[in-house]
Amino acid sequence: MNNSAIRISIWIYLAIFFAYLLGPLVIMSVTAFNSSEFPRATPWECLTFEWFSALFQDERILNGIKNSIIIGFGTIVLSVSMGLAGALMLTQIWPKLRATYYTIIIAPILIPGVVLGISTLVFWDRVNRMLGLGADSFLSSGLFLTVIGQSTFIASYCMLVLVARLQRYEIVQTEAALDLGATHAQAFRKVMLPFMRPAIASAAVLAFLASFENYNTTTFTFGEYPTLTIELAQKVRYGITPAISALAFIIVVLTVFAAVANEANIKRKELAAAARRGETTVGQVSGGGIRLPRFLAGNSAAVLLVILCIGTITVVGTATAYSPDQCVADIREQKRLEADERIQELRRKRDEENIRKFKGVFDPEDIAPEEEAAPATGGNDSGFGGVFDPNALSGQEESEAPSTEGNDSGFGGVFDPNSLSSE
Repeated sequence: MNNSAIRISIWIYLAIFFAYLLGPLVIMSVTAFNSSEFPRATPWECLTFEWFSALFQDERILNGIKNSIIIGFGTIVLSVSMGLAGALMLTQIWPKLRATYYTIIIAPILIPGVVLGISTLVFWDRVNRMLGLGADSFLSSGLFLTVIGQSTFIASYCMLVLVARLQRYEIVQTEAALDLGATHAQAFRKVMLPFMRPAIASAAVLAFLASFENYNTTTFTFGEYPTLTIELAQKVRYGITPAISALAFIIVVLTVFAAVANEANIKRKELAAAARRGETTVGQVSGGGIRLPRFLAGNSAAVLLVILCIGTITVVGTATAYSPDQCVADIREQKRLEADERIQELRRKRDEENIRKFKGVFDPEDIAPEEEAAPATGGNDSGFGGVFDPNALSGQEESEAPSTEGNDSGFGGVFDPNSLSSE
């Protein structure tokens, strides 16, 4: 029971671990085939391949991929060369200085990429000014600065890979070559370099991947040569489309192909070595009785690689013939109807809110008591003592208006017409 519980716990842990590790990649890959204009896996709309077409029509993305490849190969040449030199020096330096030298070589890994990018830009700008070169010189080129800036820390990764391989190298082989008359260059080229070749290949792949995905250092040095990560970061500021998901899916597929192909090659070498030792290899599929080709016999990775190739060809062929136009049109019509329903619902809620808000203001039952309490027109009292009452005004005119014959305006009858006429 304890062993069963331990096995179940291990499988649960592995499931959670791989779900955490690969879950985002799977979801991103699914969004590349959804017709939604924003990358999302749910709700699912229509199966489409249009985002792959949009990806290959995006000139900025293609230009970023081209620049990333160029910078990646430049970084491989410089980083692997410096890493190999550092590894050879580490194995031959005075033992008491080995720890100090190792710390100095590893230090760039611990420095933030932002600091490396700024320092690279400032340093080579000063060198460019000291040499009296213009702003368009080679030392100010974005390609040169990016390769130099990335190589400052990627070379340390390469050195660690090469040191691990070099520790298993027996220096006696080089000494034997020298004793047989070979020069140091010949001993390095014909003895040590073939032994280091697998580590050099691994360091080159590591350097390319580290250069391809680098952003912190590149953002200060790219100049007129933006890499893929720079272009993607700039696109995210203005909104992304599932074309980014299509790019991620292609990168994942290429990575899987490379891993399976490498595993198939390793298995092929093992089978070839076993055949040379006289051991038999599996030539049939267990339980099936189907005889496989010689390069697939006993090589499950090669079988998986063939299946992946067939699946890729099938998907590409389907993409060229499949058209989701009708499905997309139906989805758009459905969205339009749903939008209209939401608008009508919002209008209805707004009208109900307005009715509830102004119901008491224009209610006749609330207005009628005010009309009954209002005074009659004949006895209007507005608070000014009846000054503006029409009846009061007319009464005043009739009772208080002075007659023409006895007009006395307070000036001793000076303006009396009768007085003027008598004079």
